Amino acid sequence: MSPTLRTVGLALALLVASAASAAAASGGPLGEQGARQLLTRAGFAPSAGEVARFAPLTQHAAVDRLLAESVDTAATPAPAWIDDRIVLLRELRALSDEERRAELQRQVRMGLELRGWWLREMATTESPLTERMTLFWHNHFVSAQPKVRWAQLMYRQNVLLRRHALGRFDVLLHQVARDPAMLVYLDTALNRRGAPNENFAREAMELFTLGEGRYGEADIKDAARAFTGWSFDPATGQFVFRRGLHDGGHKTVLGRSGPLDGDAVLDVLLSQPSTAEFVVSKLWREFVSPVPDAARVRPIADEFRSSGWRIDVAVRALLLQPEVIQRSEENALVKSPVELVVGLLRQSEGRLVAPAAAAVAMAGMGQNLFSPPNVRGWPGGDAWINTATLLARKQFVERALSPAPPDARPAMAMAAPAGEDGAEGLQRRLRMLEQVRSVRVDPDAWLKSAGLAPERPLSGTERARLEGVVLSVPPTVHAADGTLGLDVLRAAVLDPAYQLK
Repeated sequence: MSPTLRTVGLALALLVASAASAAAASGGPLGEQGARQLLTRAGFAPSAGEVARFAPLTQHAAVDRLLAESVDTAATPAPAWIDDRIVLLRELRALSDEERRAELQRQVRMGLELRGWWLREMATTESPLTERMTLFWHNHFVSAQPKVRWAQLMYRQNVLLRRHALGRFDVLLHQVARDPAMLVYLDTALNRRGAPNENFAREAMELFTLGEGRYGEADIKDAARAFTGWSFDPATGQFVFRRGLHDGGHKTVLGRSGPLDGDAVLDVLLSQPSTAEFVVSKLWREFVSPVPDAARVRPIADEFRSSGWRIDVAVRALLLQPEVIQRSEENALVKSPVELVVGLLRQSEGRLVAPAAAAVAMAGMGQNLFSPPNVRGWPGGDAWINTATLLARKQFVERALSPAPPDARPAMAMAAPAGEDGAEGLQRRLRMLEQVRSVRVDPDAWLKSAGLAPERPLSGTERARLEGVVLSVPPTVHAADGTLGLDVLRAAVLDPAYQLK
């Protein structure tokens, strides 16, 4: 084919994609490209079958279907230890050295199993939107296992976030405030009359509801007093109110005065219009574009509040924004490590052969599930990408597509060899897990699902179509016309554009 004809073929392919996006934005069927963009933004990169289900729908109908098909419980069986009794620190200190090491190793294994469990749920769920929202709330109402310690509490918090992921924000806020993992993480369990701890009160205002600059130090001090006495029972892992530790005195928070308790303070925060705008702006950055459009955020926030804080109402309005179905570099978002790994699995219909190892690999890319770096969570956006994490991402994808035989290291790494049960041995085993081929992708099957042959040279139009299937934005470097289908696929998933959505 001559260069001129190749150029014309590519231009026609791009014109067709552009026309399909315009038709979808104007209320016509999404088409394959629009469906793929929507499903990637609302969940993870979709399989060919998922795209086919949504392609005939309009954007409105597709978003309504996503919400109608959402669930509030995980389908993946829970780890066996979720109801095990919590071993308290004083009990741990009373154990022999050998017993203590065994218990600490058990806790590490539980943490890895928990991460693998959630990753498997994300990879196999029939409601990717539910898991994306659970992940969003995990990074909004931040708790982290290194401080919480007990995997049982982190599991229960995850269940709570999923149950209310698309429910009512006011209910979720009140329940998260009582959640034992949160009570430990932000020191509410240590908050008592005469010695108030301000951590939860501060983060509830700055990170959970109002945002910075919309409260004063006096508001924080009195709000902290309102949460005194909120604790949990280590024997059951349930919230308890210790009345004897509660400060029932007069308090003033954001202009409201009286003998406020914690629930009253949360209601004060919910009464502020800035809370809805703060939450909707975060959701905008999650689903629509890197920079929220204040003029469009405000009416969505108003609808969010007036609906009785229905999260699904806000999410629906955001997923109906035109940017969500457009193939545009200008509004592209950076995939988180979770989105990269889960998207690769779902898009290629690959196999998750070692969930815990995949979770460790994601930690090496900067996203350790159940362990955000600080109270602000993962910053996201461009912060996901640096020299080290980009290399780790590309190495992960290369391993996934490798034809190498199964790896025996996951089982090896989970067991502590004699003399390697300390911190150094644990780090060595985690490094081993990070390099495991935890995801297996069959490139031939992936290409065939796109209607292309692995060992046949692709024309310019076919190459552009395959790049449209794999990538949400055009590649930085196009494979040459006449390149084998398998090589075009490998080039696409290793292109920097694969890191975007």
